[in-house]
Amino acid sequence: MAAFVCLLGLAYTAYKAFGTAIDDAQSGWLVIGSFLPETTDLKMPPVLDILAGIVEEPRGTGDPFWTIVASEAAFTLREAAVGFAIGVVVGLGIAIALTTSGRLERALVPHVIASQTIPLIAIAPIIVIWGRKSFDFLPFEWQDWMSVSIIATYLTFFPVTINGLRGLQSPRPENLELMDSYAAPWGQTLWRLRLPASLPYLFAAFKIAATASVVGAIVGEISAGVKGGLGRRVLLEAQRYTTGPERLYVAVLGAAALGIFVFAVISTVEYALVGRKGREAVT
Repeated sequence: MAAFVCLLGLAYTAYKAFGTAIDDAQSGWLVIGSFLPETTDLKMPPVLDILAGIVEEPRGTGDPFWTIVASEAAFTLREAAVGFAIGVVVGLGIAIALTTSGRLERALVPHVIASQTIPLIAIAPIIVIWGRKSFDFLPFEWQDWMSVSIIATYLTFFPVTINGLRGLQSPRPENLELMDSYAAPWGQTLWRLRLPASLPYLFAAFKIAATASVVGAIVGEISAGVKGGLGRRVLLEAQRYTTGPERLYVAVLGAAALGIFVFAVISTVEYALVGRKGREAVT
């Protein structure tokens, strides 16, 4: 991972140097540089400036910028984790229900797929408004971050449903026939055979769903104006871009690091429970 980050930094620096050279070379005639993004220090801050922006103290805060981003990343992680957990429960529940009936599967899978065609940025404000107005009966106060978790759930349940269904249907016919010969009830077949066989498929879905939950949380924060998370930080630094472009890059890097972190956590759990052979069975 460190090598990849270094290569990315080198590619960024090389592109910036290449673009600057092209801009200096052209004089009123069309060259390839005209089609590429500008590489000025405002549009593409030098890597050293971005690294310095990590440890600088923004005016009026008294804290290094990385601690601010880390605190907001923790806020976004909470939203994403709750959304991921709900999405796994909902997605796996739908997958189990679809496994019971081929007719039900044929009827509902197209609707599950169609649900992902709705633009997330369009429904996020609606979900937040509904959360503020519709949950007064709960014994606790409904907060905006909970609505963002529901938005993350929207992106999370789909891969779990599709991969979970595939995994639950993966046992060989002879194994299912063996369970039938033992007169095993459906629930025992699910617990003893189908769920263990589906673990490699589920973890493949979990890795997609975990990173998608981070994306959903950040998009939800941006579109719904929820304060405290990385989405709000990205939006705020975009508005202040001309006075400190490197801070926007640091915020985006923080979001990327959060996505990599949750992916690494799921991969570690997968390796502990499934092992390498189980992962290779899916691919």
